[in-house]
Amino acid sequence: MNIQSLAGKWQFRQADTDTWMPATVPGGVHTDLLNLGRIPDPFVGDNELDVMWVAETDWDYSLTFSPSAEILQGENIFLVADGLDTIATVYINAHKLGEVNNQFRQWQWEIKDKLIAGENTLRIEFSGPSTYVTHLQQQRRMKGVSQAIEGGPHMRKAPCQFGWDWGPMLPPIGIWKDIRLEARGIARLQDIHIRQTHHDGAITLQAWLELERWQPGALQAFLKVTDPNGKVLQAQENLSSTTGRIGLDIESPNLWWPNGYGPQSLYQVEVKLNSGNELVDQKTYQVGLRTIDLVQEEDEFGKSFQFVVNGIPIFAKGSNWIPADSFLTRFTDARLEKLIADAAASHQNMLRVWGGGIYEEERFYDLCDKYGILIWQDFIFSCSIYPLDDSNFFENVRFEIEENIRRLRHRASLALWCGNNEMEWGWESWGWQKNPMEDQLPQLVQQIPQLGFLLEAIKERDLLPDWEILKNAYDQFFHHTLPEWVADLDPDTSYWPSSPSSYTPFMDANSQKVGDAHYWEVWHGRKPFTAYRKTYPRFMSEFGFQAFPTLETIEFYTQPQDRNLTSYIMEHHQRGNHGNGLIIAQMTDTFRMPKDFTAWIYLSLILQAEGIRYGVEHWRRNMHRVSGTLYWQLNDCWPVASWASIDYFGRWKALHYAARRFYAPVLLSIEDKPPQMEINISNDTNTDFEGSLHWSLESVDGQVLDSGSLQVFAGSLSNSIIHHFDFAGEISGENEHETILVCELWQGETKISTSLGTFVPNKHIPLQQPKFESRVEKVETSLQIHLTSDTLARFVEMKLKGADTTFSDNYFDIPAGREVVVTCPIPSGWTFKEAKDALRIYSLTDSY
Repeated sequence: MNIQSLAGKWQFRQADTDTWMPATVPGGVHTDLLNLGRIPDPFVGDNELDVMWVAETDWDYSLTFSPSAEILQGENIFLVADGLDTIATVYINAHKLGEVNNQFRQWQWEIKDKLIAGENTLRIEFSGPSTYVTHLQQQRRMKGVSQAIEGGPHMRKAPCQFGWDWGPMLPPIGIWKDIRLEARGIARLQDIHIRQTHHDGAITLQAWLELERWQPGALQAFLKVTDPNGKVLQAQENLSSTTGRIGLDIESPNLWWPNGYGPQSLYQVEVKLNSGNELVDQKTYQVGLRTIDLVQEEDEFGKSFQFVVNGIPIFAKGSNWIPADSFLTRFTDARLEKLIADAAASHQNMLRVWGGGIYEEERFYDLCDKYGILIWQDFIFSCSIYPLDDSNFFENVRFEIEENIRRLRHRASLALWCGNNEMEWGWESWGWQKNPMEDQLPQLVQQIPQLGFLLEAIKERDLLPDWEILKNAYDQFFHHTLPEWVADLDPDTSYWPSSPSSYTPFMDANSQKVGDAHYWEVWHGRKPFTAYRKTYPRFMSEFGFQAFPTLETIEFYTQPQDRNLTSYIMEHHQRGNHGNGLIIAQMTDTFRMPKDFTAWIYLSLILQAEGIRYGVEHWRRNMHRVSGTLYWQLNDCWPVASWASIDYFGRWKALHYAARRFYAPVLLSIEDKPPQMEINISNDTNTDFEGSLHWSLESVDGQVLDSGSLQVFAGSLSNSIIHHFDFAGEISGENEHETILVCELWQGETKISTSLGTFVPNKHIPLQQPKFESRVEKVETSLQIHLTSDTLARFVEMKLKGADTTFSDNYFDIPAGREVVVTCPIPSGWTFKEAKDALRIYSLTDSY
């Protein structure tokens, strides 16, 4: 076994031209052109429109290479491409190897008889994806999302790369994963299925092997397992056929747990294939020992939808993940780890890899294993109708799905396979199951009576309508074929047909009684945040509210004259229909009219955080009924107004700081029904919580009307109602505007959290301009900021001017007279004084 990477420096050109330019592989046309200065940054202004021609054009990549002597000595030599994006023809030394048509598949060809000693030429000719799908769309129309280049469902490529309601229309082209030569001799490990059986405190770990063999004879399989402490276990088996199994027992195993429930213990598993003393092949895996079950049991509310890990029911706290860059190959390992670490830092324990993106790379799942992030894995189908009745398309998908299940099924973090995103909902409620001519023909017949026969033919269903063929194909694939494939290839992981779904095809997809739900009435339906409290899904897998990115990010893609919410560039970087208007409308329900552009941006951030907090706290208070919340969305793929809690440049929006609070393992929340206030503690931990609640009914300037303390007990894995206040006697029309309820949760001498209840909307509270007192100290390499205010300061925003930094808390309240302590790292290369002088503080009263 010998491997020679072909990644690195290549050449590329626009097809049918003679000008070759330097390229980087893995990479793509857009990034190569950017590096050469041939196109402007498509993320700035409206440059996106100026570079759309790139995806309408065909491109060639070429490499001249010399295979090593070890490669040439191989009995079987393969060219292996882990990812080609997407429609391409591959040649070596003018020999056509084949055509490819799927971004999500590995491609390989036997090339021994085509390879020569010395220089060889590898050429890959790519078709422009936009032109390709447009041509197929003209032949047969497939419904897709309205903010995208039409025809995307025809191609097995990340759907969102053609455009989405948060993403640009910049479909990449190129070699987006590793490409290499592999020389093989006797055999190779074609497939390894690692399975674990838990019994009586011990675990049997087995590797089921499939071999591709070119020579007969005895082979030996070796299994080596290294535990988190470095202890090694080994096993050996002889193999005489193309299949085999090797296993060993692990006594007193170190279990893998989701974030917040225990350690993320990981074992290193190595499988080797030998022929005598010769190493034939080997593969390594990172494995966590755990059980994950999706439990659905009848109860008083319908049927549960509960993830159970190692026997412990988990409240899933997380968000939805989209591709982290429109040009995936330039997204660095460091940026990726920061995103996953930031999710974990906000107490998230689940990410949904959304079906409009990609099956993520190995590095993503490595990090989710490391940080304890469970993965809800959609197959890559979203919000569209796909030609699943086409045999060629179907076979292409079959290879894709089998390969990716085999690739990911061993992952500690893998919790669920889900068929698609919102397609069942689309068939049920979006008008997909209707021939558009049924609506249009009656009007046309009035104008052109000769068309009457068409109307009668449709009414009588003389011919099976195309939508009915496609709906039947959907039903067969997602409710029968795909679950059979999953059960065969990964019987240890649960399957769910669509998100949302009630598991009853085309009926009540967003059921409140069974399955998972998406709730978009607060955003698309313009309902108030209070509408969240009227919903009780069994599992809320999508909901969200938009905000603009941080001001520093907006400054990246705008000029000063563009910084108005309804300017052309600001609306270009808003892909949701009427999105900026929806933000403005909801803002007027909650806050006073902002005084300038900076205030608009700040208030949008606060508005988003408050809306999602309102929903999550409600569902966590009802954790006996609701088993998880995944807000839309964690991240962005470019700088844009969106639902993300972390913007494209990794800057935390107010929502992410709020998530750190509302996803805390022990959550103090107030269900406000003025003048009544109900105090709740939602305890996600495996242990009971005991502490004290200090409360104060006071004016915004700190004058106390009433106060007290309560000893509190909150049982593990449950929500507890601590106290019900009725302030009808204390609150009236005369003082309701300036009165607030301040609740502090303490455990011993440690304050766990603070929660604030108001009796009127924020816009009606007569806040005074706070006078902050700050004491800033250096603690090792961090700033420690002690901050107090003489009056209530709402949604206090802290920044270091000229630097990107993440604070331990931000966008928080400071009731009058209380102290808040916040830390942040001193930026690299800065002195303590420079960091201290750069501190800026902004609060709600600064916005009007």
